Amino acid sequence: MNSLVEESVNLAYHGARAENQEFKIMLERSFDPSAGEVNVFPQEMTRVFLNLLSNGFYATTKRSAETQEQGYQPTVSVATRNLDNSVEITIRDNGDGIPAEVKEKIFHPFFTTKPPGKGTGLGLSLSHDIVVKQHGGFIEVDTLAGEFTEFRVILPRSAGSKAAA
Repeated sequence: MNSLVEESVNLAYHGARAENQEFKIMLERSFDPSAGEVNVFPQEMTRVFLNLLSNGFYATTKRSAETQEQGYQPTVSVATRNLDNSVEITIRDNGDGIPAEVKEKIFHPFFTTKPPGKGTGLGLSLSHDIVVKQHGGFIEVDTLAGEFTEFRVILPRSAGSKAAA
């Protein structure tokens, strides 16, 4: 699982850099060596991780552009953790967080807070379906407005006959 998450981090970062040469972010990684393998559809889970990372990059870049905070360092942290029968993947950003009234709708199809042309409102809805319906896992969000957003993805070790990652 660690290699799939690492590959997703690299893809997301280089994609953001290709889109904007000025893109700067601190990436923190904490991969549990005992996370091991999980039976997943690798392309689908990469899509989930890319979406969560892209949202984190967007939130931190937006906060950086809108804030006058001295010393604000846009940061996205990615971690894996072995939970015995499952693996936890967390993706946390120090963007503006998600207001409570928005948080309850973020997994709904076509819901977006991004300006026109910047988001379809399908990323988190698709991510939810991939994690929950395809892999039998769950995805949840913890957030504090003005501080951070953290997505937790929990994937069971065996969710059917899928390729291991």
